[in-house]
Amino acid sequence: MSLPLYAIEEVVPHRQDMCLLDRILRWDQDSIEAELVVPEAGLFIEDGAVPAWVGIEYMAQAIAAWAGCRARTAGNPPQLGFLLGSRRYASTRSSFPSGTRLQVQARCELLGDNGLGMFACRILAGEEEWAVANVSVFEPADSMAYLESGQA
Repeated sequence: MSLPLYAIEEVVPHRQDMCLLDRILRWDQDSIEAELVVPEAGLFIEDGAVPAWVGIEYMAQAIAAWAGCRARTAGNPPQLGFLLGSRRYASTRSSFPSGTRLQVQARCELLGDNGLGMFACRILAGEEEWAVANVSVFEPADSMAYLESGQA
C-alpha cells in the first residue's frame, strides 16, 4: 500500500517561522524521514548557523509530522502533541550551517494507548550522522481538553 506524502503544513500545527521542516520524504506506520535546508535567516540563526540544540525541535517536528500523517490517513485532523524530553542527545557539531540540507529521521520505538511515545531519532547531512537522540512525546486523546485542564 502506498502512503500519501502530505505537505508539512497539513500535518504539523507549527506555522511561519516555527515550522522548521520543509517536506516529508517518506513515512510508514513506524517511521518518517523529513527534510529541511537550514535557513539563512530566522529565529534560531546565530552567525550563519543554527545551534545544534535546535536539532531536538527538528526531531520533535518530524515526530509531529509522522503523527499528523497517520491522523490524516485515518481521516482525522492532526492533534497537538507535547515534547516531554530527550535522552542521550548527542551532536557531532556545535551548529548546523545555513544552506545545509538535513534529513531528520524518527522511528517509533514505543507508543502506548495513553498517548506516550518514545522515538529513536537522528539527523543526517548526506550520509553523515550529525545528531542522535531518543525523544519522548505525549499526544493526549483530546489535546484542547488537556490544555484547558491545566495539566500541560
